[in-house]
Amino acid sequence: MDTTSAKINLLDLDPEGLAQFFTKLGEKPFRVQQILQWIHQRGVDDFSAMSNLAKSTQSTLSKVAEIRPPPVVLDTTAADGTRKWLMQVDGGNCIETVFIPENERGTLCVSSQVGCALDCSFCATAQQGFNRNLTTAEIIGQLWHATRALKVEGSDNRVITNVVFMGMGEPLLNLANVIPAINIMLDDLAYGLSKRRVTVSTSGVVPALDKLADRCDIALAISLHAPDDALRDQLVPINRKYPIAELLAACRRYVDSRERSVSITFEYVMLDGVNDSDQQAKALGRLLKDIPAKVNLIPFNPFPGNKYRRSPAKRIASFQNVLHQMNVRTTTRRTRGDDIDAACGQLAGRVQDRRTLRRQEINEAMQP
Repeated sequence: MDTTSAKINLLDLDPEGLAQFFTKLGEKPFRVQQILQWIHQRGVDDFSAMSNLAKSTQSTLSKVAEIRPPPVVLDTTAADGTRKWLMQVDGGNCIETVFIPENERGTLCVSSQVGCALDCSFCATAQQGFNRNLTTAEIIGQLWHATRALKVEGSDNRVITNVVFMGMGEPLLNLANVIPAINIMLDDLAYGLSKRRVTVSTSGVVPALDKLADRCDIALAISLHAPDDALRDQLVPINRKYPIAELLAACRRYVDSRERSVSITFEYVMLDGVNDSDQQAKALGRLLKDIPAKVNLIPFNPFPGNKYRRSPAKRIASFQNVLHQMNVRTTTRRTRGDDIDAACGQLAGRVQDRRTLRRQEINEAMQP
C-alpha cells in the first residue's frame, strides 16, 4: 500500500502548525524548534540525519511525515549571475523562482500561484491563465531549495537576504498559504528574515490587502502601472473592481496600521508610448503626494505575442527626473537575466508550450 499521499509534508506547517502536529503525536513542544532548524536552517530532509531527535521520534516521523519541496525541472544561470529554477508542482504545471545577486543583498523572487487570473495585458504569466493556488509547501519549498542550492556554492554574495512575492500569481488571492509561508520566513529558527526584507506585491485586491495588514507586518509593493483609471483599466483589469482611489485608500490604511515607519513601493512597468510621458509622470507624482512612497520603474520585458514595447532609456530617465523634481523617491530596475527568460512567466510558458506541442504530436501519431 502506498502511504506517500497520506504523509504530512512538514514544509506545509508554520511554527503554529508544527506545534499542533507534535501535540497530536504526543511529543514535547521543543520538537518544534528542533525541526524548524533541521529543515529550514540546515536544509535536511532526512529524519534519520536529525541527530538530536530520539530514534523513536525519527521512526514515527518517517512513517507519518515527509519533507518534500517541488522537484526542479530546470536550473539555469544567466551571464549576469541571475539564477532561475523551474519547478514542477503537478502533472504538466511548472512555477518559476528567480535569484538575483547584488553586491549587498541577494533577492529571491517566489511564485504564489500556478499562472494568474488577473489578466494584466503586459504580463507573460497572465497569458497562461490560472490553474491553482500553490500550497504553503510549494511556496516555502522554493526558498528551501534555493537556500540549499546556493549554500553549495559557498559564496558570500550568493546568500538570500530578501524575498519578494513578485513571481507567478497574485499572492493576495492565496493568503491561506502565503501567510504561513511568511511566518516561516520570518521565524528566527527558520530563515530569520527581517520584516522589511519580505515583500508582498499585489495588483490591488483591496479586501485581501486589509486582511494582510491585520495578519502580517511586512513590506508592501503595489503594481500600479498607470496614473489614471482609464489606462489602468486596460493594463490591470482588476482596477475596474477596485479603482485607484480605493486602492490608495487601502494603502494609507496599511501605513497607518503599522507600529513602525513604512513606505510602499509602487511598481510601474514602462511601456513605450502608453504610460511613459512626462505628463503621466506628473500625474503619478500628484497621485502619490500624501503617501510615503517609492516608485520602482520597470523596463518592460517583451515576450512573444505581446503588443507592447519597452520605453527607450532616455524616456525612462526623463520620467524618473520628473518624479524626482516632485520629491518622489524613484529608482529604475536594472534588467536582469534576459538570456534565460528571467522575466516572470517567460520560461514556464515556453516549457508548457513545448509540452503541449509534444502531446499534440503524440496524439496525431496515434491517429489511424
